[in-house]
Amino acid sequence: MSIGLIGKKIGMTRVFTEAGESIAVTVIDVSENVFLQKKTQEKDGYSAVQVGFDNQKESRLSQPMSGHFKANGSTPKRKVREFRLDSDEQLPEGDHPGLDLFEEGQWIDVIGTSKGKGFQGAMVRHNFHGQRQTHGSMMHRRTGAVAAGSTPGRVWPGQKMPGQHGNFRRTVQNLKIVKKRPEDNVILVSGAVPGAKGGYVIIRPSKKKDAGK
Repeated sequence: MSIGLIGKKIGMTRVFTEAGESIAVTVIDVSENVFLQKKTQEKDGYSAVQVGFDNQKESRLSQPMSGHFKANGSTPKRKVREFRLDSDEQLPEGDHPGLDLFEEGQWIDVIGTSKGKGFQGAMVRHNFHGQRQTHGSMMHRRTGAVAAGSTPGRVWPGQKMPGQHGNFRRTVQNLKIVKKRPEDNVILVSGAVPGAKGGYVIIRPSKKKDAGK
């Protein structure tokens, strides 16, 4: 895995390409990223960098995390993420990863937490059609049968049923960086990313597509 960034979802807007095409984009703030620790093969057994994002009050930290930030000479951060490097990758220079890690047109993956919608029925959670509304039916929004009787005599694992909807970690792959704005420390990513406005996301190079293609 290559080095990525932690960001905060600002919202969505639209931009126009040189060809006049209107594209929906998500604006992600990537300011305040800082390297907290650089791990090496010789010292730690693997190569990685630890990145922190968004300042945090020290009073809200646990003692181990407070000591970790002090040992690295960094201000407390709300989010910490470690990016593991391949054996042939070099540790980055400097203390603050920025927009120079990515290029316009590069394919990326964005990881975030989807919007939580609580306990929902099968019609909302799984887009079930629902059952008859008339002719004596009392099953309007109910799930219906979930398994056969004596065979198999149980409910199969993975059966679509009511339950918690949203508030799960999700990865959206193969999004393209449409534009970078260094003066605002934001990037514009094509399409939607998981989560609500103000939610934290992790940006990394795409695992399925080469950069710039």
